[in-house]
Amino acid sequence: MGKTMCWEFKNCNREKDNSCPAVTEMAGRSCWLVAGTMCGSQVQGTAAQKLGNCRECDFYKKIKGREI
Repeated sequence: MGKTMCWEFKNCNREKDNSCPAVTEMAGRSCWLVAGTMCGSQVQGTAAQKLGNCRECDFYKKIKGREI
């Protein structure tokens, strides 16, 4: 069993249609570093622009707190 990816944790199904850069760039464990990710139903900005929102994300908090 592999480590949980953001799209699995958030149950967003973005991996099915590759509609999120976290999927296409294979960055499901560090999605906060990828520009233009789909969070909720909105495209986010650059990594610097979205980091504040990412710090409030339950997936980000879990990854930064301990491995899942």
